[in-house]
Amino acid sequence: MTTKITLLTAVIASLLVTACSNQTHDKMKLSIWDRGVKLTSPNDDATFAYLWFFEWTLFDAVLEGEHKGGTSDWKWSIDSTGSVAETQSDWFKLSATAVDDGADLSLRVTNQTDREWPDIAEIIPCFNPGFDGPKKTDAVPNNNFLDDGHGHTYFLGENGLDLIKGDAPREINFNNDRMTSIMNWEKQREDGQFVWYHKWPTSPRNAYKGVLVRESEDRTQTMAIVWEDFMTAQGHNPWKCMHLSIRVGHLKLGESKSI
Repeated sequence: MTTKITLLTAVIASLLVTACSNQTHDKMKLSIWDRGVKLTSPNDDATFAYLWFFEWTLFDAVLEGEHKGGTSDWKWSIDSTGSVAETQSDWFKLSATAVDDGADLSLRVTNQTDREWPDIAEIIPCFNPGFDGPKKTDAVPNNNFLDDGHGHTYFLGENGLDLIKGDAPREINFNNDRMTSIMNWEKQREDGQFVWYHKWPTSPRNAYKGVLVRESEDRTQTMAIVWEDFMTAQGHNPWKCMHLSIRVGHLKLGESKSI
């Protein structure tokens, strides 16, 4: 199974499916930045986005705990044509293959910890347009996709595409199919909220597919990320990022899963 990140340079009539243009495009250009892989339009060097693998884990995935910080300490390789980028460790391998409207991603993970990962275990990569604030990376901002007004970023809700911003800009939208397991999770906070609630309050709206889409400020371009197996959709963090998590559970000790 594969997933996709896309960066399209044409007006898209429907945002439900990311690869929905009938035009013929050259393949995107892949390159390495200091936290992952960068996608750049073959026709416009000013049109680009970044993928950081990975920023967070939730629900005992990889690191034990409800919510843990990730890392970017992986060595990436890229072929001479800028078409295939890969990174791996002893427990995962992530490949990105350039296509005409973005990149196909393939992730394989193996539980090499000393405990089982629950059904809702998730990893959160950061798909973003670069950062316009103080930073310690070589990423530069794509100003056309920052969405500072929170009016251009959508997830797939019960009735179609819906703005990520609800009562709060940074709400977290859970996978509707996993709500029973999520709500049954034994939370660490005494007030019954998740430990991340102060920054990512729980949205009353659930996500129905693993899709996050952002329009450019001039509404002539879109960037999107899609995972076949996901847990949460969330955005508008300091990196202006689009957080679509990867569900990596349930995995027993030594078991592997491909997404």
